[in-house]
Amino acid sequence: MKVSNISCSSQTRRRFGVSLAPTRAILNLPKVQNQAKSTTTNPLLSLQKIPYSLGFQDMDIIKRSNLDSSTIQTEKMYAILESVTDRVEMHKNIGEQRDNWNNLLLSSVNSITLAAATMAGISVLSSPSIALKLSSTILYLAATGILVIMNKIQPSQLAEEQRNASRLFKQLQTEIQTKLTIGNPTALDVNEAMEKVLALDKAYPLPLLGAMIEKFPETVESAVWWPRKTEQKKQKSQELGMRNDYNNNNGWSPKLEEEMREVSKIIERKDVADYLRLSEKALKLNKMLAISGPVLTGLAAAATAVSGGFSSTHGVGAAATVVGVVAGALASVVNTLEHGGQVGMVFEMYRSNAGFFRLMEESIESNLKETDVERRENGEVFQTKVALKLGRSLSELKNLSSSSSRYINPHGSSDSEEFASKLF
Repeated sequence: MKVSNISCSSQTRRRFGVSLAPTRAILNLPKVQNQAKSTTTNPLLSLQKIPYSLGFQDMDIIKRSNLDSSTIQTEKMYAILESVTDRVEMHKNIGEQRDNWNNLLLSSVNSITLAAATMAGISVLSSPSIALKLSSTILYLAATGILVIMNKIQPSQLAEEQRNASRLFKQLQTEIQTKLTIGNPTALDVNEAMEKVLALDKAYPLPLLGAMIEKFPETVESAVWWPRKTEQKKQKSQELGMRNDYNNNNGWSPKLEEEMREVSKIIERKDVADYLRLSEKALKLNKMLAISGPVLTGLAAAATAVSGGFSSTHGVGAAATVVGVVAGALASVVNTLEHGGQVGMVFEMYRSNAGFFRLMEESIESNLKETDVERRENGEVFQTKVALKLGRSLSELKNLSSSSSRYINPHGSSDSEEFASKLF
């Protein structure tokens, strides 16, 4: 009986790595049985005795460092998202405020101008007309000063800038939320989001003094609110000797590349050029109206001031009064056309539309210049995005690219060629 117990305990000790002398095993037989029982019931306790030299510590450090890095990038992305959300509200509120400026200042300056013209006309009929003429002159001078400020800052154009900024920041907000929903944003995603925020801040500044966009530029250019693409990726691909490999095509094919190239050319020579041309016309009209308004009110102020030194029965005094009244009426019409018609807003809208198509063109070119198709955006997804932005279906987009060559003349363009966009 003892021999069998000893043999069983020996097998138990061999199973759990215990190498004791037989005599010692006989003496400690109850303890060994308890140890075996406890180890058998909870085998995970043996893992606590595994030394760190086996590599578990290194694996834990690597896992923790990767987790910390991913968490930091996510926190940065959330911080950018908070700033973008705040900017959306800021630009929205300031846009509404500047639109109110345009309406209130226009109604105020027209009221002042018409009141001055009325006083100048009544002064002819009244005997003691010096007070009316003096009041009319003061009102005309006040209207001239207000018009100079209005025409300098162009409140309607400022409001349009803030509306565009609010819309673009909302797009960036949605893009960041999508990346956070997918999960695990990288440092490249964080840097790209930061660059887009700073580019929008530069394109649509909030302050008026020192940072306001030039309202009457010498040359008209499309609006730019996106960071410029660098050529580093292209140069790196060329240095590695990469070529278009369509075996693993990432949704791209030579036919799709040619289609996108034709769409980019159409956007350049038709849509961008047309909106830049319209921008130049709106700018010229705005310049003419911006100069005419203060000139007319200033002329009316001078005319009413001169008419005060003569009797209304004489020709000079009567003619000066007529000039003052007529100039004031014309100034009201000009101001209504400029600020009521929001010519500055129209100019900014055309300039932003040109920038929209310029961004599409650069996006297409940046994808086509990338020699490694795996580094591009998926071709099918990109084609769908381009079609939606142009207000076309996929079949219409293909027909556009295939039919564009039939309208090309030796000069590279044609009036009969179809515009790329059907949206606006």
